[in-house]
Amino acid sequence: MSDHFEISSPPFDSVSQVRFSPTNPDHLLVSAWDTTVRLYDVTANEQKAKFDHRAAVLACCFSDATHAYSGGLDTGVRELDLASEKVTHLGQHGNAVSTMNYSREQNVLITGSWDQSLRFWDPRAQTAGVSTYSIPERVYNMDLVNNTLVVAMASRLFHIYDIRKMNEPAQTRESSLKFMTRSLACMVDGQGYAIGSVEGRIGVEYFDPSPEAQDKKYAFKCHRQTIDDVDHVWPVNALAFHPVYNTFASAGSDGTVSIWDHKVKKRLRQYPKYSAPIPSVAFNCDGTRLAVGVSYTWDDGEEGAKTAERPAVWIRKTGEEVKPRQAS
Repeated sequence: MSDHFEISSPPFDSVSQVRFSPTNPDHLLVSAWDTTVRLYDVTANEQKAKFDHRAAVLACCFSDATHAYSGGLDTGVRELDLASEKVTHLGQHGNAVSTMNYSREQNVLITGSWDQSLRFWDPRAQTAGVSTYSIPERVYNMDLVNNTLVVAMASRLFHIYDIRKMNEPAQTRESSLKFMTRSLACMVDGQGYAIGSVEGRIGVEYFDPSPEAQDKKYAFKCHRQTIDDVDHVWPVNALAFHPVYNTFASAGSDGTVSIWDHKVKKRLRQYPKYSAPIPSVAFNCDGTRLAVGVSYTWDDGEEGAKTAERPAVWIRKTGEEVKPRQAS
């Protein structure tokens, strides 16, 4: 198997999310604007299952090796049985489901929506129990580490919750970046999170509200290029932390993926450029592979869509470049 290869039978329209199984390093879930969620075995390079929806799918996630969840523009939340391809409709949001995470600690599915709410679903209950929490803005992005949930909303607003007590956010923050939040990922060591904005900038944040911890936060420019003396700036569409080394990958509409060590504030590697924007990236559970969704992200509207290349999903074997540098 090559160190860098394209998955066969990709979606027909733009990729919205790539997610690896929490336990099987070969199983990859891909949601897309072609109204599908597809399960792939990346080692065999074959599609194992396909789930059709009524509208574009914006989010997907695994709960365990054999179950996954999906949501999107049709506002429904679905459980997907990956072995039998059976779909169970858990319920609805009032608007598009934009993001979701599964808590293995609490055994709940957490969904965020443009309807300005978070919902917690217990899929094991006879009728999927749901708790709804109103929040002040549309949910754009969300990530979870241990019992800490970070919610990125419109108006550059952030809520940080302890999911065991959702009556109010543990912290409310405004983004450290001046422009709209496009991406978010939590550090695997539970210390903080990274955010990306539409104007080529990443912020590294820490949960601990003490002044000493907050002094460590910083932001930097990336996914930018000067062409003929003109500065071109692209959105940072996706972030993903390495499950072993806690370094992170960023992906942008410039078609590049970079690996960063936030502790020493250094870029470890920029991979060769892809032929289209990158809406989503994910490391597998043992960190040996990086999945890269490559497809048009509508940054240039209808005009750009006319010349857009077909979507693709690439798998890259990781190496020394994902390991942190020794701080000098």
